[in-house]
Amino acid sequence: MEQAEFEQRLLKVARGLEHADLVLKGGKVFNSFTGEWETADIAVCGGVIAGIGSYKGAEEYNMSGKYLTPGFLDAHMHIESTMLAPRELAKLLLLNGVTGIFADPHEIANVLGTEGLQWMLDETEGIPLDVFFMLPSCVPATGMETSGAVLEADDLQPFLSHPRVLGLGEMMNYPGVLAGDVGVFKKLALVRGGLCDGHGPGVTGNDLNAYLAAGVSSDHEATVWTEGLEKIRRGCYLMLREASGAHNLLELLKCVTPLNSRRCCLSTDDRHLDELVTQGSINYMLEIGVTHGYPAEMLLQMATLNTAERFRLYHRGALAPGYLADINVFTNLQDFTPQFVFKNGIKVVQNGKLLWESEPYLKSAAAGTDIKDLDSSRLKIAAEPDKNIKVIRVVPEQILTELRTEKPLCINGEAVSDTSRDILKLAVFERHHATGNVGLGFVQGLHLKRGAVASTVAHDSHNLIVAGTNDADMLTAAAALRKEGGGIAIALDGEIKAILPLPFAGLMSGEKLEAVNRKLKQLHYWTGELGVPEGLNIFMVLSFLALPVIPRLRLTDKGLVDVEKFTQTGLWA
Repeated sequence: MEQAEFEQRLLKVARGLEHADLVLKGGKVFNSFTGEWETADIAVCGGVIAGIGSYKGAEEYNMSGKYLTPGFLDAHMHIESTMLAPRELAKLLLLNGVTGIFADPHEIANVLGTEGLQWMLDETEGIPLDVFFMLPSCVPATGMETSGAVLEADDLQPFLSHPRVLGLGEMMNYPGVLAGDVGVFKKLALVRGGLCDGHGPGVTGNDLNAYLAAGVSSDHEATVWTEGLEKIRRGCYLMLREASGAHNLLELLKCVTPLNSRRCCLSTDDRHLDELVTQGSINYMLEIGVTHGYPAEMLLQMATLNTAERFRLYHRGALAPGYLADINVFTNLQDFTPQFVFKNGIKVVQNGKLLWESEPYLKSAAAGTDIKDLDSSRLKIAAEPDKNIKVIRVVPEQILTELRTEKPLCINGEAVSDTSRDILKLAVFERHHATGNVGLGFVQGLHLKRGAVASTVAHDSHNLIVAGTNDADMLTAAAALRKEGGGIAIALDGEIKAILPLPFAGLMSGEKLEAVNRKLKQLHYWTGELGVPEGLNIFMVLSFLALPVIPRLRLTDKGLVDVEKFTQTGLWA
């Protein structure tokens, strides 16, 4: 049907002169603009809402007693962190009522560069989930690590013409913004007057003023309510985050009021598959908020219209004439797992069953794990008499870390792991260019009592990171991932006890979500056997220990990084 012909039919359906394609009858319809509920019919024509009122349709569903809302929108997330290929992830998100996401593909871009960006665009074409992208602004995040690729403004520019590319992704190099770095500002110039997401943990005061004046217009890194409120006051869209390793929602809800809530969105950022399966996505955040006494209507606005308007998509996020017919149906306002989901007016979920099926992926995105000289000598740390070591201290339920100084345990002239104080050796092996780089340090807060854990999911350059109680198991785990082309592995007494291969850039699996989740459960079982307490997602915590743009102390393949000083630092204090 031609556009002009469709518009004429849409008008007739809206006026009640013709039957709609689909009518959802007599439900409690949420109004995203006013926060009200209206008992009415929703008429759908060609995937678009024609009207709210009283209508007849070729297909009708009785929605009496049901609650109808727009499909949920995730304001900021990384597909790669789920460890699923995009098409497989779409199935899981639809089951949770998420009909649109705004993804920053900087994980795969750090490994594969523009090839990775194109792969993401291709893999998300023609599926019943709206996948919009914000172009990675910091590949690599800093010069204090080795990434698989470097993306400059000229590399990004061609992608801006794609209809699902909306702007520039999280600007992690906030020191570069504040310093007026030429390369950073060339990227900002690509979207001047457009959209640029922020990443400013702890950036406040005049630094925040400068950061926003440069063109940044959102932030998802606030961890305390006072920081969140200041960012809203300065005109920033605040994305409240509930990720696997950063549980910030309840703290940030303290700063949200009826007068400022329309500047707030919901974000899952980095969320692991197992938590998506057992808890959910944006729907889980709604359940948390409602359970703690926050109005469902305010939270629903944050999950729908606010996000659509932040990204200047003015025909999404509401159940209103002319808006896309992305509709969730619920039986109550406590459990936000939908009974039905309609995408563009087509039913894709019914009673917890997905009605859309697709292959997990269309084409592979392989990237080798090219580690040079993986032997015991690379892990040796010679003791320095009468000196302390700098230790990365994990902050529970956050991705922030602290810098601690501790007296090392030294055996035979070497500094080694000390499980009695929960101090473990940590190593980052460069895996993209066979440089031979390996960064060494210590971490406190992982609670391993035996064995080792290795992963090629190590934000943002995604080199191979491994923590362990002894060098032999660390090498065993690392060698297994080199053989598989990436993934997560657990070693104990020289044997691999559990492994999840992630051959797509060392970040994602090509298997069905059920198979991936089964292997992930096995990994969690073994971390428990090795001493990790229940509730601690060691894989998510480990994955952020190499990210040198979130305070305070990190480890890359080039060594320790003091993020507050934005400089490399030695191990010994």
